[in-house]
Amino acid sequence: MTNLTGFNFIAGTSSAQGSTTFASFNPRTRTAGDVQFHNATAEEIDRAVTAAAEAFEITRDYSTAKRADFLDAVATEIEALGDELLQTADWETALGLPRLTGERGRTTGQLRAFANLLREGSYVGAIIDTALPDRQPAPRPDIRRMLLPIGVVGVFSASNFPFAFAVCGGDTASAWAAGCPVVVKGHPGHPATSELFAGAVHKAIEKCGFPTGWFSLIQGNTVEVGQTLVRHPKLDAVGFTGSLRAGRAIYDTAAKRERPIPVYAEMGSINPVVILPGAVSARAESLAEGLVGSVTLGAGQFCTNPGLILMLKSAETEAFIGLVRDKMAAREPGVLLNEQIGSGLEKAVSATLGRGRVEKLTGGEVASGEGCRYTNTVLQTTSAAFIADSALQTEHFGPVTLFVMCDSTADLEAAVQALHGNLTATIHAENNELETAGKIFNLLREKVGRLLWNGFPTGVEVVYSMQHGGPYPATTAPATTSVGMTAIQRFLRPVAFQNMPDALMPPALQNANPLGIWRIVDGETTK
Repeated sequence: MTNLTGFNFIAGTSSAQGSTTFASFNPRTRTAGDVQFHNATAEEIDRAVTAAAEAFEITRDYSTAKRADFLDAVATEIEALGDELLQTADWETALGLPRLTGERGRTTGQLRAFANLLREGSYVGAIIDTALPDRQPAPRPDIRRMLLPIGVVGVFSASNFPFAFAVCGGDTASAWAAGCPVVVKGHPGHPATSELFAGAVHKAIEKCGFPTGWFSLIQGNTVEVGQTLVRHPKLDAVGFTGSLRAGRAIYDTAAKRERPIPVYAEMGSINPVVILPGAVSARAESLAEGLVGSVTLGAGQFCTNPGLILMLKSAETEAFIGLVRDKMAAREPGVLLNEQIGSGLEKAVSATLGRGRVEKLTGGEVASGEGCRYTNTVLQTTSAAFIADSALQTEHFGPVTLFVMCDSTADLEAAVQALHGNLTATIHAENNELETAGKIFNLLREKVGRLLWNGFPTGVEVVYSMQHGGPYPATTAPATTSVGMTAIQRFLRPVAFQNMPDALMPPALQNANPLGIWRIVDGETTK
């Protein structure tokens, strides 16, 4: 890791006012990096948000084409970082070069996808109801509505996706696409990676002629850095991906402000999987292999990790669980992102086992050997215990899954009804079980944002149709998604114009439709 400063990146300038510092950490070798990163001060955070607010006064009138060119430029500059970006992120996260290469492609791909969305233009949701001056008993005014950028957005980077949910990840890309300046709070798990991204963004800002306040990166490993950002009076919205505890703290702080602001927080999920008897009878071996692969993917550090498996009790089910247990035990534990995740996982599993009526089938302890690792873990409980104790729905952020044994289909449905909000839910079944599966799906759809059939929830496509969100506690905003093109809607707000002269109207609402976009005019979708 060369040419790193450890400084914050405030509106185009490096800044290191903070007296407290922290270093990168290599989870494979448990060694600290040489560069000390400075915790951002309140003054630096104020400069970053103030500069963003000043930039918004300029950029809110930029054309969608100009914003699209910027997004393309950022993608190009990320690619120009080359192997240094991949190697730096791998040193800080131990995610491996193949995984990180794919994640870089996802990150640049979603930036370019948002650029294409902007060039097409219909995302503004233009609606026009023309005047009816002769309507009785009262005339109707001319009313036109569209979506406009919400303002300055604070983005909190995630630990488990140092590219796709970090400095230039989905939250930032969708906020930029909406027309919002962004202040990113870098994750302390990969500060060097964050600094490299900040340099790439700065080059794109210079090339595209954007004000420097359009982007800032503040670093920090203390709670106060993030809380100070959320409390800033000029911040207008927050995007967050992380734990329930941290997300709820951010949400509560935003709600207590003199001017509360929206927080779009993804905070964790156990992603229930229902496996019906027919699926076990037809394909136990491949089903077990797929399940174990999904649970252990990335050392289990995916927000869509299948952490809960609901099944009907039978001898065949017990044999299947034994198969999963053996495959989990035989697989080498992966390296966790950092020591904090390992200690948190150890506490969470211990707490679950301590609640009674939960059996450990394998794992459940810190793995021996080099690096931050936790054994691949399988737990089992009864539906009665699961329904009676909501704490059994606590997320275990790592290679852990909990089987829930149900005595009957009615018992299984009761367990599903007891579920909290989640990002995903999956059913594995055969075609002769469609009636039962349909009833369970109807219950599950009230609990989650994405339903899967005979698949596994790890792996999220960045497409227009993706829904990556769900009822609380999975997120604080179940009507939105943090993945896919409709993620832009989080950082837009509707504005209506009544009896406005055409010359004063935004181009998207003008009579001639100079942008050539799809609009709803007097109830008809038309260009």
